[in-house]
Amino acid sequence: MNKDKLAHEIVEAGRRIYQSGFVAANDGNISVRIDTEHVLITPSGVSKGFMEADALLLVNLTSGETIEGQGRPSTESAMHFDIYRHRPDVQAIVHAHPPTATGFAVAGIPLDELALPELIVTMGTIPLAPYATPGTEALPETLRPFYKEHDAILLANHGAVTMGQSLTEALFKMESVEMCAKILFTARMLGRVQELSDEQVDRLVDARSFYGLKGAHPGKKIIEQRRNKEEKS
Repeated sequence: MNKDKLAHEIVEAGRRIYQSGFVAANDGNISVRIDTEHVLITPSGVSKGFMEADALLLVNLTSGETIEGQGRPSTESAMHFDIYRHRPDVQAIVHAHPPTATGFAVAGIPLDELALPELIVTMGTIPLAPYATPGTEALPETLRPFYKEHDAILLANHGAVTMGQSLTEALFKMESVEMCAKILFTARMLGRVQELSDEQVDRLVDARSFYGLKGAHPGKKIIEQRRNKEEKS
């Protein structure tokens, strides 16, 4: 892949999440897979809204060694590297703190209500990973059980991470996570979330092939999860 082009895409994505209020100060991190061995990632301690392309770091995915660039890779680099190792289809990752979605994460509430057709088609549900100290090796361990079937995960008391086959896709998924959280929050304030039926969810999951969507998706398992949830309650 063209490293310079991808570097400029990361800079633009950083500006978008900053301007959208998904990050403040030096929060958040973004990375793109360059090839099977290398990742371009944002450095630690740099505002995503004011980055320059030459500030990005080229890092070896296996060793974590910085090949090009000055400074330290993002404190969440272990999370990025772990996702790339376990998901060879993932080409880009965005981690941010979108306020409403992060509010759900702080409250310990996953975005797993089957109410929004667009979300069901694109991502299914958005689970909540248990808390782990940011910037530590413990963080990817808490996320690992969710990699296989989810392209978006809430991090308890922390934020959200999204992944895609391109940086644009990963960025759009982060925007969708926040939009979903805002809508569900509003519905909760109005007193009720009207979920779709199992049959309606089945049709939406089947529609993925019509739209040519790829990547991880919990598929019909989300109906199973809902039934289990209902049985427990």
